[in-house]
Amino acid sequence: MSTPGLRERKKQRMYETVSDIAVRLFLEKGFDAVSVAEVAAAAEISKPTLFRYFPAKEDLVLYRIADHEGEAARVVAEGAGTAPVEALRRHFVEGLERGDPVTGLNGHPDVLAFHALLYGTPSLVARAHAHQERSEAALADVLGGDLDARLAAGQIMAVLRVLALENWRRIAAGERVADVRPDAVAAAERAFGRLAAGLPPHLQRPSHPARPSHQSCPPQPGETR
Repeated sequence: MSTPGLRERKKQRMYETVSDIAVRLFLEKGFDAVSVAEVAAAAEISKPTLFRYFPAKEDLVLYRIADHEGEAARVVAEGAGTAPVEALRRHFVEGLERGDPVTGLNGHPDVLAFHALLYGTPSLVARAHAHQERSEAALADVLGGDLDARLAAGQIMAVLRVLALENWRRIAAGERVADVRPDAVAAAERAFGRLAAGLPPHLQRPSHPARPSHQSCPPQPGETR
């Protein structure tokens, strides 16, 4: 992959800066209590400029997880020679070991606050669901694109979501990450084992290098395919 040019780096910094300012305001006052105009003023940009980067208010928050869109598909595509569910199991367990926020097993106050904002705001939950659907579609495409692949992708994404939510809920309730981690690993092993056993035989075998897919790169917030 080529190194981004100056223009692209400046654009990326704008995304990050505006999203960070917005999330800080939303955490301080509540998502519904902060207007887009207030975010734009705090970021010292105009509303039209803000909307060029973030077409919807929810995108200001979802930008934080935009790079995870299509992650399951990328893990499978890059794991040629490994059964898809096994590649995803390894990836998730490795995430648990390093405390990746996407697994829910992270006790940093900023991470807990962000997840509370995300899961506690209905419009953000709805927007995150669209993110989940695009990730599911990308995974189904990598798995073959047929009905079996779509069913498998739906099950896999549901497992990833439920495991992460369970970990976050326990940490948010006050349990220590070190105490939750063994249960989280055991639950992941159990869930992925059941997934693998229930999939059609051709999805239990090692995957071949994936064909190029229009879903391979996540869109920018608000971008549609």
